[in-house]
Amino acid sequence: MMQVTETLNSGLKREIKVIVPASDMEERMMKRLGDAKDRVRLNGFRPGKVPVQHLRKVYGKSFMAEVVNEILSNSTRDILTERGEKPAMQPEVTMTEDEKEAEKVLAGGADFEFQLNYEVLPPIEIKDFSGIKVTRQIYDVPEADIEEQIRKVTADARDYESTKSKAELWDKVTIDYLGKVDGEPFEGGAAEDSGLVLGSGQFIPGFEDQLVGVKAGDEKTITVTFPENYQAAHLAGKEATCDVKVKDVARPDGTGIDDEVAKKLGLDSADKLREIIRGQIESQYGQMTRQKVKRQLLDALDSSYAFETPSKLVEAEFNNIWAQVNRDLQAAGHTFEDEDTTEEEARAEYQRLAERRVRLGLVLAEIGEKAGVQVSDEEMQRGLFDMVRRFPANQQQQVFEFYRSNPQQLASIRAPIFEEKVVDHLLGQIDVTDQKVSREELLADDAEETDAKPAKKTAKKAAAKKEAAAGSDEAAATDEPKKKAAPKKKAAAKDDAE
Repeated sequence: MMQVTETLNSGLKREIKVIVPASDMEERMMKRLGDAKDRVRLNGFRPGKVPVQHLRKVYGKSFMAEVVNEILSNSTRDILTERGEKPAMQPEVTMTEDEKEAEKVLAGGADFEFQLNYEVLPPIEIKDFSGIKVTRQIYDVPEADIEEQIRKVTADARDYESTKSKAELWDKVTIDYLGKVDGEPFEGGAAEDSGLVLGSGQFIPGFEDQLVGVKAGDEKTITVTFPENYQAAHLAGKEATCDVKVKDVARPDGTGIDDEVAKKLGLDSADKLREIIRGQIESQYGQMTRQKVKRQLLDALDSSYAFETPSKLVEAEFNNIWAQVNRDLQAAGHTFEDEDTTEEEARAEYQRLAERRVRLGLVLAEIGEKAGVQVSDEEMQRGLFDMVRRFPANQQQQVFEFYRSNPQQLASIRAPIFEEKVVDHLLGQIDVTDQKVSREELLADDAEETDAKPAKKTAKKAAAKKEAAAGSDEAAATDEPKKKAAPKKKAAAKDDAE
């Protein structure tokens, strides 16, 4: 009979020693040999007449290996069930590394011994959260914002006529330009006969504004500064000059944004275009509102719970964060010193963040379980399709099959859906006060307001990218808050927006 002995019980850590007597192993193997006797075909023997000892000589070790695997699989589950414990992660199994000892076990001449090492989930007593108060900031998008975004989206779909007048906002200029940093041209900073609609936001901030008032034949040197989060890390934050020659100024026709313009974008009417853009912009600001509310809720929960977190879960979370931070530092060409910190300080900070995330994850999971929160098959399917759509079309089927055939990866899709449903459940139980705010107030400190965003600059940028990638593809063409690229060909800038 299998002997189970607890050898360590410290905090959340458990170590269990298991001994399966050789006689038990022998009995299990002989049963397998007996079952195989009627099925095995060996030269020189009639079906069902192969002696068991001969079968053992041929298949003994492989059958005993199957017995070992069966014991490891079933006993781990049974032991945890009997002990009433929930492991934080799959228990680690350790066995003898001595080849001679292993051979004895496989030959049926020794007891089979192994150890289970794991951490249990901590007991969590859900506290009363009815006293939690949060403020939900709401921004009512004005018509002017909608119209401005419509102009940006339809800029390339409208007809233009050349004019000798000075360029105004929403006019289209055709230019040659040469960009320089520290007096030297940079890659991607030059083009000829490039069409640019002023106000469309296709070039970096400040570039288009300085072309308002030019006319055909003008030459002008523009000074701009690349955004700190610019996609080309070697240009980020640097000042650049751009020599511009204006070859043509064209004004949009007087018909405005009509059905014909909408049809060029694949829509039925201008009204449908406005409906879609309004929905996308409101959804974007709604997501910002949601992030701020969620952060307040998580902060309140975090201050209410203090318990030991499973070290393996924290370690895994930290490793994910740390890998992302280092990838983004490398992409930006920065060091920790550039981020006003040291590697040691950063490690300590992200360790605290990892512990917070694990703790909050466990609390939300417990609240969700007690509240009976479920993720439906339809929600999982929708989440899977949303994930697949982020990949190029020629990879989507492969990605779909990968997730469908990998339960662990499917769990990674379920987790955020479950979390958001638990947050919705909590928002229905706590005190939520709506507050009308301006756009500036809603955007203020937005980089600080989501639990997904660590404190340092590079990590904030990485988190922002991750959240943007999680948005709907339908919103990509009207991503109003997003900054566009540096001076470059219009077609390339349009591709970025789409």
